[in-house]
Amino acid sequence: MYPYASPDYFLVDDLLTEEHVMLRRAIRDWVERAALPVIEDAAQQNTFPQHLIREMGALGVFGPFIPEEYGGAGMDHISYGLIMTELERGDSAIRSAASVQSSLVMFPVFEYGSEAQRRKYLPALARGEMIGAFGLTEPNHGSDPGSMETRLTRHGGRYELNGAKMWITNASIADIAVVWAKDDEGVIRGVIVEKGMKGFTAPETKGKWSLRASVTGELVFDGVILTEDHLLPGIRGLRGPLSCLSSARYGIAWGALGAAMDCYNTALRYAQERHQFGRPIASFQLTQKKLAEMLTGITQAQLLAWRLGILKDQGKATPAQISMAKRANVDMALRTARTARQILGAMGITGDFPVMRHLMNLESVITYEGTHDIHLLITGHDITGIHAFH
Repeated sequence: MYPYASPDYFLVDDLLTEEHVMLRRAIRDWVERAALPVIEDAAQQNTFPQHLIREMGALGVFGPFIPEEYGGAGMDHISYGLIMTELERGDSAIRSAASVQSSLVMFPVFEYGSEAQRRKYLPALARGEMIGAFGLTEPNHGSDPGSMETRLTRHGGRYELNGAKMWITNASIADIAVVWAKDDEGVIRGVIVEKGMKGFTAPETKGKWSLRASVTGELVFDGVILTEDHLLPGIRGLRGPLSCLSSARYGIAWGALGAAMDCYNTALRYAQERHQFGRPIASFQLTQKKLAEMLTGITQAQLLAWRLGILKDQGKATPAQISMAKRANVDMALRTARTARQILGAMGITGDFPVMRHLMNLESVITYEGTHDIHLLITGHDITGIHAFH
């Protein structure tokens, strides 16, 4: 195995602190030691290496921006981004599990939950002793979450939850799910549903060609009874789930870099070693063009992610800025993976190299947490002030 080094053509590392570099090294070492030896087989077998969850908890990758008093590491958002980059270099499935746990479960519990909910759930989630899922997308409502059909009906001091969510990461292995539903007034509310509650099932989705090492499934609610303690008291309306998506999209903007870097490094090494017509294919103009364009895209994405991280730490990052970064960086990563596959030729489709696995994963990443086109409309609305979603 070759030693791994991130492409850093514009010396972005000079913008990082010593703590950032040490953190990245620790996560990279773990990916090399624990994730890479099992991830290809997991993808081939369409199974999630669940034993990695506790190890990830011990590393501090879950909710690193959550304060230490609730089990987090109290890190900045550049640190969170670097963690996501290294995890996705291993596989999008690993980064997705950490992203859901951190941004879609721990974030809303911390931001909108009661103190009792924070104390009950966050430390266990941070340690990986508890796995979380996020229920927003429905069979009939993906890009239009405001039209959700899942209902939360009040009966005296209790609530009844009915409906279904689809394409949910961690669904069948989750101990809790943060679920969004409309109440009797049509207001979107967040609730915490626990595994084992009567009427709550989570069937797994099979037959995926993408994110094969990730657990994906449904969340089905058939008369699930909840109490006031299960409602997130600090938020009402669509802003709640959308703020979670902004946190997740931020992590994806960084995570996609990991997949792109891995594809680029693989293609560069292969091009230097693969000989045709008596020369390494890296000596041919078209191969150099491909490599140069890949590195240019990665460099632009690095700078975009870094600047976004600074803005997020300053409390200035807007949802529209995060949306642009998610779309641009995932698009770059997908193009990089496709180009790397071409450089590797037929070897690019085999499990001997990670490129095709990254390529298939990124076909999901470019759609989830807001589709490629929806993010364009978010940017267009921000530019013009005109809503174009209908």
